[in-house]
Amino acid sequence: MSTTGSKGPVHVSAARRRTVIDALRRGAVPESGLDLLATGLDRFEAALDAELDAVASGEAVFKAVRGEYGSGKTFFTRWLGERAKRRNFAVAEIQISENETPLHKLETVYRRLTERLTTSSFPPSALRPVVDAWFYALEEDALAAGASEDELPDEVEKLLVARLAEVSRHAPSFATALRGYRTALADADETTAAAVLAWLGGQPHVAASARRAAGVRGDLDHFGALGFLQGLLTVLRDSGHTGLIVVLDEVETLQRVRSDARDKALNALRQLIDEVHSGRFPGLYLIITGTPAFYDGQQGVQRLAPLAQRIATDFTTDPRFDNPRAVQIRLPGFNQESLVGLGVTIRDLYAQAAASPERVKTVVDDLYVADLARAVGGALGGKVGVAPRLFLKKLVGDVLDRVDQFDDFDPRQHYRLTVASSELTDVERNLAATATGGPASADDIDVDL
Repeated sequence: MSTTGSKGPVHVSAARRRTVIDALRRGAVPESGLDLLATGLDRFEAALDAELDAVASGEAVFKAVRGEYGSGKTFFTRWLGERAKRRNFAVAEIQISENETPLHKLETVYRRLTERLTTSSFPPSALRPVVDAWFYALEEDALAAGASEDELPDEVEKLLVARLAEVSRHAPSFATALRGYRTALADADETTAAAVLAWLGGQPHVAASARRAAGVRGDLDHFGALGFLQGLLTVLRDSGHTGLIVVLDEVETLQRVRSDARDKALNALRQLIDEVHSGRFPGLYLIITGTPAFYDGQQGVQRLAPLAQRIATDFTTDPRFDNPRAVQIRLPGFNQESLVGLGVTIRDLYAQAAASPERVKTVVDDLYVADLARAVGGALGGKVGVAPRLFLKKLVGDVLDRVDQFDDFDPRQHYRLTVASSELTDVERNLAATATGGPASADDIDVDL
């Protein structure tokens, strides 16, 4: 997330403002309302909108986002997701991790996708509302074609078979499970319906009785996951959604797993990219995020030459001339000026709901915001690019909240920045250690032998 200065005052609803401010107070990226903070992202808008248009027309797009820690990769993908939801896309954000969501196990990735599936109308998991809307659309299409009430079940079945014909070539159990779900609903068997839908969402350990009732067997495997993703895209499209954005966040964690698991994960990523480009997943916008070390290092993408070739992008030119249409884009991150600009934007947003807006802006003026930004950057070894999360947390929770609640609180007199190790991430903790004279690297640590 790169900013170039403060945006003018934007009046927003209390709910949206509260969502943003509460998240920043916790040191988290807001789940919504990101357009209020997204200054400086206009350079990407035209290219991303063109890609969303392409996906809406039935194409598929793959995008790699690179940036150092603190550059705003998660912010960027959530901002894009919000932008897409306004076009009626569904969105799923998945955190890649060795234990919870290993990339080389696509059945687990698919399960996380259905758990995190969200739309403009429904929070995670939106799988059931999407499936119910799909069956409603099939019924409406059958009635529009002249089917009577008595003929409706058979006509819906015919439409189901026709719509999922391509999917059934790769994953016939996807259509079978949908039939089982619909049958259970017709029989008012909510327990079986919920269990079958869980199986359709890739959940393991579904009751054997529910699987027998639906006519499916076993659990979803690595290869079946791609077929189920294809089926989900069909259901989304026919239920009125424009497409699906899937974000695989923090893919750089692959660098820390065992070499055999890393190789499998990189190959799975290569396979996903090839499937996207082959046209198998119309309506899919697949995004990965990672650090430069992941894209350029020998423990990351460069470890698998075919993958490196597919996402190779030239970043040797001036960042001003980066191509937003390229398969890989770079987020430049923060400098002191852009961090202050973001802080002023947050201050102004906060002031709109404050008891005394003018007092907030006077006491926490632009100069104080700049001083606080410098202090936080200094506490992290001068690495301003890593400072946004902690800076915004301190600005909202330690300064603005107190100014708003206590009439005699002046941060210049009554507040001194403190940074506890417990409130830092691993990266921030390492940088804080160098700022206080701690070891800058493993080579600086004395070991008694």
